[in-house]
Amino acid sequence: MKKGLIGIQMSTIKKKVDELGAYETLRACAEMGYHCMEVSQIPMTAENVSGMRKACDEFGVKIAACSASLEPAAAGMPGEYLTTHFDKIVEDCRALNTDMLRIGMLPATCMGSREKALDFVKKADEMAERLEEHGIDLYYHNHHVEFVRYDGQYLLDIIKDNTRKMGFELDIHWIHRGGENPVTFIRRYAGRIRLLHLKDYRIAHVTPPEDPSGLKEFFGRFHNLVEFAEVGEGNLPIRECIEAGLAGGSEYFLIEQDDTYGRDPFESLIISRDNLIAMGYKDWFEL
Repeated sequence: MKKGLIGIQMSTIKKKVDELGAYETLRACAEMGYHCMEVSQIPMTAENVSGMRKACDEFGVKIAACSASLEPAAAGMPGEYLTTHFDKIVEDCRALNTDMLRIGMLPATCMGSREKALDFVKKADEMAERLEEHGIDLYYHNHHVEFVRYDGQYLLDIIKDNTRKMGFELDIHWIHRGGENPVTFIRRYAGRIRLLHLKDYRIAHVTPPEDPSGLKEFFGRFHNLVEFAEVGEGNLPIRECIEAGLAGGSEYFLIEQDDTYGRDPFESLIISRDNLIAMGYKDWFEL
């Protein structure tokens, strides 16, 4: 039976990498039953790359994708970018035996401008063609900002319609926050989504004020109740999203939780794992 591979988006455990190192962090994840990682927000130092490589070899971990930005937002901004560190980024992908690279978000300098966004998209698609020559596919990860409309069309759809080589890593939380049903939206992108982010969405509990003097603080909280949730602990139709992704060509289903609100990230990942197993996806944790 056709199945995907469930893994972890490493931004969820970046503090663990800072604390334990890449090798020991991936060891702990493998012991929890996770054998797939997407590298994001992890410094691609020689130490981290070699630690991840060693963990892959020793614990049977698959790196689904690495991450990179297209170019610096401003001249001289430090960091590794595809326009300035192309060979290094390709070498890192090869070292980690992955054929996918992802752009994590639309540059802030392009937000609010259709023209700037399209200029970025043109350069990203050209970069996707260049990466293809090295056996690497480029994917773009959405947030909610791409659901702004220009002439009645979502920016994300404009990006899709103006790219040939670049694929998409759809994030179910941000699709929902953008005002769309993630299941139906995933189906629209069938054939261009090898990666899918499993990120749940919940509304936090709110405590009413004891007296009128607390109303201002109460309504400030009232208007900001959206939280990131462990998979299966929120309001999104996780099973339906997974099945739509699988039908549309998704191979990797990465758990991401931007904030665990004081809970240890490993504990959150155990909760997500147990909920997904209860949904019937136990064998999706195995290579």
